[in-house]
Amino acid sequence: MTFTAVPLTLYPDMFPGPLGQSMAGRALESGTWACAPVQIRDFATDRHRTVDDTPAGGGAGMVLKADVLGAAIDHAVAAHPGLPILAMTPRGTSITQARVRQLSAGPGAIILCGRFEGFDERIFDARPIEEVSMGDIVLSGGEMGALLLLDACIRLLPGVMGAASSGDDESFENGLLEYPHYTRPVNWEGRTIPEVLRSGDHAKIAAWRKQQAEDQTRLRRPDLWERHIDARVGPASGARRKEKD
Repeated sequence: MTFTAVPLTLYPDMFPGPLGQSMAGRALESGTWACAPVQIRDFATDRHRTVDDTPAGGGAGMVLKADVLGAAIDHAVAAHPGLPILAMTPRGTSITQARVRQLSAGPGAIILCGRFEGFDERIFDARPIEEVSMGDIVLSGGEMGALLLLDACIRLLPGVMGAASSGDDESFENGLLEYPHYTRPVNWEGRTIPEVLRSGDHAKIAAWRKQQAEDQTRLRRPDLWERHIDARVGPASGARRKEKD
């Protein structure tokens, strides 16, 4: 099964963009995944190919028209049946590695990329669209967010990273940030690779890495650490477990 990415965009030349390079690019060439961008403007019905209009009720900016978006989505669904429809929007649910793994295990995704002030709200009432966000930031359009999401999915496709276990210990895979990495030279500017990593004792190395991952997460991302602890302990009463330093 080929993972198929179908970005709906006003700028189809942005795809595959950087995903045409490195691991993702080789996977694209080999047919592991396919990219089939759709130009939203092709579904405008007036002679000016208008895709946006002023906000109802007034205000700054322009809004992407529901009739044009609906036609573009319907075209993509007919051409690629069975793909989930996602929309890149700051108000969407923040994407997680768990959701990325779900998407990468499926047939692909239709990804609606917004511009201007966003989408006519009625499109979300009329079509089964999952609203997703890549973080608490605002971009000039949804294309960059779509590229980030697709990169996260494509690298998990079979064979893209090489060894099947390449991504197992990475940040967010187990609810933790990743442990620190080192490589030669052993000494650099007076700083030395931790002795345990040079010991050859795999059990000690595994224990050190686990402890480092926990410490990094607790210090850098207390929100992740709290979720990790709740998931690991999960008191039946639902009461929050108090973590002792």
